[in-house]
Amino acid sequence: MFKVNQNYELIASSYLFSTIGKKVKEFQEQNPGREIIKMGIGDAIFPIPKVSVEAAKKAFDEIGTDEGFRKFGGYGPEQGYSWLREKLVDVKFKGLGISADEIFVSDGAKCDTANFQELFGVDVKIAVPDPVYPVYVDSNALAGRITGKQDNGRYPGFIYMDCTAKNGFVPKVPEGADVIYLCFPNNPTGAGIKKEQAKKFVNHAKREGALILFDAAYADFIRDENMIKSIYEVDGAKDCAIEFRSFSKEANFTGTRCAYTVVPKTVKGMGLEGMVSLHPMWNRRQTTKFNGVSYPVQRAAEATLTEDGQAECRASIDKVLNNAGFIRQELGLKGLEVTGGDNSPYIWTKTNRQDSWETFDYLLNKAGVVCTPGSGFGRNGQGYVRFSAFQTPENVAKAMDKLKNLKI
Repeated sequence: MFKVNQNYELIASSYLFSTIGKKVKEFQEQNPGREIIKMGIGDAIFPIPKVSVEAAKKAFDEIGTDEGFRKFGGYGPEQGYSWLREKLVDVKFKGLGISADEIFVSDGAKCDTANFQELFGVDVKIAVPDPVYPVYVDSNALAGRITGKQDNGRYPGFIYMDCTAKNGFVPKVPEGADVIYLCFPNNPTGAGIKKEQAKKFVNHAKREGALILFDAAYADFIRDENMIKSIYEVDGAKDCAIEFRSFSKEANFTGTRCAYTVVPKTVKGMGLEGMVSLHPMWNRRQTTKFNGVSYPVQRAAEATLTEDGQAECRASIDKVLNNAGFIRQELGLKGLEVTGGDNSPYIWTKTNRQDSWETFDYLLNKAGVVCTPGSGFGRNGQGYVRFSAFQTPENVAKAMDKLKNLKI
């Protein structure tokens, strides 16, 4: 009898947001007609930019002709079209020393952060923040970098970097790690990172031969000039860091699917006969397992990088940040400790209950408001919940009104 990947038996049977979806569905079935306001998952709520719609329509018209289809309708480059990669350099990485051929266009930052671990040996030591976006942990656990089931919320074999209110949810540099995951603005806590803080990680990685995987999916929500948007703003990061970016939250592409990962040619790891660059390795992985993002979607993404496109994106982000600011204000008026909501679409909230799922059930049943239990992000998330500002202003106001007289 063939053997399955037994690591699937060691991790939680259900992904965090799948569990939330299941609970909400069951509640709806048991309470037909009851209004539910979803402030759990970070799904886009506003339409994609008008310039992207027009660009996608034009692209579909192009591949609807014989000549256009021969040019753009078949398999495209797995790395992304050069015109999109060049535009990304000009708009997102200008002056940071990144070249267009170091950018790989993909169908999502979630996919890339999960897949990039395929480039590492199974015995590398992984450091993850706690709390943390579950994909970093689960993807490495499925690859066999754990030595058993969770113990008190943590997998044996991982190095956990504590993120707490005491350290402003920015962890200390971990000792003994080969690969260090960082996410800023952080999901779930909403915290940002300043250049001097990021520099400590870069200096450590260069000194110890470690790799930083920097998830910057929410970079465009940053309004504080003291916070970095890209790890490459730090000198030396091109030698030790990979960066993940996305159009999902900036341009509301959560369903359209387009993202990009920066893999500098200067980032190297130990191979069979010495140091090898991760750039050709990631290129080999993508050409083997990925057929690229469709031409119309890449044209839609390119349109967001125009002057008009960036203005539309910023206006949409401003709406989300206005929501976030209002949520932060209202929860603060209830005497709750809150983080995020100013440079992030997430508001990390300390509750009066020890169990996060208990708070989730309480808010769902009493108010019909869906949040995300903090314990789903790690041991340090216990006692917290995350509110997402991806909602209409009307629903946000309604949700905060429903919570006004509840003891959270």
